[in-house]
This record gives sequence, C-alpha cells and structure tokens, in this order.
Amino acid sequence: MDERAFQSWKFEGEEPAMEAKDGLPSAEHLGQRVSIRSHDPEGGFRDLLGHLVTPTQVRKKDGQIVTFDPSTIALWKVVPSNALSTGVFVYDTKSREKREVTISDGRALRLYSCGPTVYRDAHVGNLRTFLLADLLTRIVEVSGFKVHGIQNITDVGHMNEDLRVDGETDEEDKVLTQAKAEQIDPFTLARSYERKFHQDLARFGIKSADIYPRASESIDLMIRIIEQLIDSGNAYVGSDGSVYFSANTFESYGALSGNKLTELVPGHRYEYTGDGAKRFHADWALWKSAGERTQMVWDSPWGSGFPGWHIECSAMSLHYLKGHVDVHLGGIDLRFPHHENERAQSNSASLSEVTDLWMHGEHLLFEGRKMSKSAGNVVLMEDVVQKGFDPLALRLVFLENRYRSQMDLNWDQISAADSTLSRWRKKYQEWSSAELPSDSAEIDAHVESLFDIIRDDLDTPRALVELRAIERDASISPNGKAAIFAALDAVLGLDLTRAPKKIELSPEISELIEKRRTARAAKDFATSDLLRDQLFALGISVKDGPDGMSWEVIP
Repeated sequence: MDERAFQSWKFEGEEPAMEAKDGLPSAEHLGQRVSIRSHDPEGGFRDLLGHLVTPTQVRKKDGQIVTFDPSTIALWKVVPSNALSTGVFVYDTKSREKREVTISDGRALRLYSCGPTVYRDAHVGNLRTFLLADLLTRIVEVSGFKVHGIQNITDVGHMNEDLRVDGETDEEDKVLTQAKAEQIDPFTLARSYERKFHQDLARFGIKSADIYPRASESIDLMIRIIEQLIDSGNAYVGSDGSVYFSANTFESYGALSGNKLTELVPGHRYEYTGDGAKRFHADWALWKSAGERTQMVWDSPWGSGFPGWHIECSAMSLHYLKGHVDVHLGGIDLRFPHHENERAQSNSASLSEVTDLWMHGEHLLFEGRKMSKSAGNVVLMEDVVQKGFDPLALRLVFLENRYRSQMDLNWDQISAADSTLSRWRKKYQEWSSAELPSDSAEIDAHVESLFDIIRDDLDTPRALVELRAIERDASISPNGKAAIFAALDAVLGLDLTRAPKKIELSPEISELIEKRRTARAAKDFATSDLLRDQLFALGISVKDGPDGMSWEVIP
C-alpha cells in the first residue's frame, strides 16, 4: 500500500487500557478503532492501535497499514469513539433509513457538498439543492456544534458525455464548449459564472462554506489518488492512454443507487466510451488523455490530459476533510453515477467507508415540467428578482416542501411567499415594539419544540405550519412572538427581523411609480412591465397585489 496518500488523513486519540474481548476482529468491526495486544514470537507482547480496515489489517495514526496474525492475539477491544451526537436525524440514501448526524472527530461536523459546474448560471433547481447544506449547517449550529463545510467548484472535467443535456452528443468539456460559444477564455468564463454563483447564494441567504476548492487547482491531489488506485489494482491505463477505475474491484458498487454492475449495459448514457479502451464497459475515466485537446490540460505520469469528473470530489473531500466525511450532500441526479463512482474511488483509496451519511435532494419541476433549455422554462435567481420578488420568497417556498419530495414550482407560489414574508417582517416590527411582557420559559419551550421538528429530517414544512399557528395564537404575547420568530429565523434564514428601509424618493423615481400605477389602472400591461424594469434598474422593486401596487428598495 502506498502510504503517501494517507499522510494528511490523521486519526487522533490515546491508547486505552487493555481488556479481553470474546472472538476475533471480523468484518462487522471494519472501520472501528481497535486496540490489539499480540504475542511477540521473541517473547512479550506487541501493541497495535488504529482503525480496522480488514479482519487482519489496521491503519495506524500515521496512515501506515499493518498486517497482524489473528492467531497471536492475546487481548483486543473496540476503542470508544470520540464522536458527538448532534440530535439531528436525516435520511441516509445508503442505508435507506433516518440516521443521526454525528461528529466523528468530536470537534466539527465534516460536511461535503457537491457544488456547481461553472459553465452557466445556476438555476433555481440547483439552488434548492444547495439550500440543503445550509439548512443542515444551521440546525447543527443552533444545536451547539461546529460545522466545517466544503463545497467544490467544478471548472474542468465535467464532460457532456457524463450527463447529456438537451440532445448534446459531443464529448467535450462543458466549460470549454460554453467558452467557445461565448468566444472567451475558458477560465475567464468559469470565474465569471463562479462569481454569479456566489452572488446567488448570498441573495438566497445561504451561508458560505469554509472552503470552495476548484477542480483546476486540485490536479495534484487527483493525480496522487489515481497513482494510489493504480498501485492497489483498482485502476489501470487503458489502450487510449487514459486511466480508468476498474469497477469490478469494488464489491459494494451499487449500494447508493441500487444499480448493479451486472445490470449496466454497454453504451448507457453515462460514461460512454465507444473505442474499446476500457476493460469493462462500466469502468470510468479517472484521467483522460488530452488527444488533440490543447486547452485546460495538465502534465501527468500518463501524459498530457485532464481529470475525470468523479475523481475531483474524492480528492477534495479526502484532503480537506482529513480522510472522513460525516455528511455528503447533493442532488438526487448525482446519486448515480457521480456519487456511486466517488464512493468506490474514496473507499478504495482509504480502505474504509469514508462517508457516514449520504443526503440527496429531490428534483424540482417548474409548472409541471423539468427545467431545460429546450423547454424554455429555466428559471434563474435573476428572473425572480426581475419580477419584483424578494429572493428569500423563493427560499420560503422551498422550505414549505420536503427536500426528499419532488416539487413543482410556479410563480403563484413565489408571489404568495413574497406576501407572507412582507407580512411577517411587518408584524415582527410591531411585535418587537410592544411593551407587554413575555414568559421566557414559555418562549424557550416553543423555540426548542420548533428546533426539534427541524432536527427530525429537516422538516421545515411542519415547522412553518407551527409558526403560522403561533402567529395567530392570542395567548402568546407580541414580544413572545417576536422572540420566537427571531430565534427560528436562525435556521430558516428568511431575514424576518429586517426593518424596511426608509428613503426619500427622487423626483424621477416618484414619477415612474405614478406612471406605472396609471398604466396598471388602464390595463396597459406592456407599459407597466417596461416601467417596472426601469424602476428595477434604479434599485426599486415593485409588486402588484390585491391591495394594488407597492414598492420597496432592493436590499
């Protein structure tokens, strides 16, 4: 085993007192920390402390794999874990049941979230997926724990062949394809869409991850793992000069998706390669030979080329989270093949089950159809803002639906959520200025009850039902309601305590508002829309509701 790949993947702890244990280390103990005392052939004993990777092998703290003879064991035990229980339960795709989120190192939850491929704007379906990590982070933090979050930026290696879109048939990198279409440098394009991605996250109230590693800046990490996988027999160099993962070497392939290797037929739309370079049709590329490609290529032990899509997440998660992922998140479309392949790579490289929990958010439809360029129904954050809605209204709509359920979004939902946000913010200002006292113990009980609801698989729809009941409950004082709404907003992220900005309108803006009000009254909707756009450009968002037109300053 090549020890280089383990140098930064440390596991800490001191050796415990020894005690006898019935039986011998077996497959049921894999991944657990064990302490083994064996008889030394030269007399005395030898002690071994580390994580069991096979029934006869232990990975020590320094990453070294040590083989032991079970017949020489005098005493051994499973070492109690330093893991912390968070009290938060989520649905684990692999085990197909709700499981508690635990902090394996006793310090901070190690969370990895698959990020965007920065060749186009993220649409609202992508944002729904990214919201999942934000919600989990917030509820874990209000429960008193720290979170260390990583979200990758895919700026190279995501081929059109990996996930065909709208009839695409070429096998070129998505970033390169779009860069050619826009006639700009691919890295310039990637950085532009990356900036827009972060702008959308900020508008959507999503907390920043601790690190956003880029694929193009993590090539050395990928090469190191690929070398290790070749040395261990899990990967090979194909006849085309590319490096492929040998799917048949990973026995539990399919644990996430249910797809078995024997059932995957040649030529399925993922990982298609038609030149016979692979030994088995379900093998996938870890490193692709550059061939005639001249942009976004790097030198490697196998010649000039570029990384496959799946290897980047293995490299980044293992490096930045020190060899273990407490929770791995992504959209349900990534379950196969991306996460299935990533799990095979990571586990083969570390000789352990790297990820404890796999969380997946379901698909988003828009007005009954999947969003796509061909259908012409791709909705961006900018579209929501252009229509005069608060970006957080979209967040509220998503919170009203379970993340594990497919959702059908429409503009009426966003409009209703926008009105709800406005009402709650107005009421919060009224409640918080009231002088009536509140019962702190009662308020704390309400808040903790709402948090417990969200701790149960991020059940924000139920929490919002309870919040609406509290809004109407005459037995709760105004100050009490304000305190409850403010506390819950730490998880909901709806900026409920925001006070409206007071400004003095310029004569130009005042005139445009009056012109638009007149156009609406005359049912001149074309002029009304034109004036709305002009006001938006000046930083004013206008909204039309049952009580007529209203406006506010864009935050």
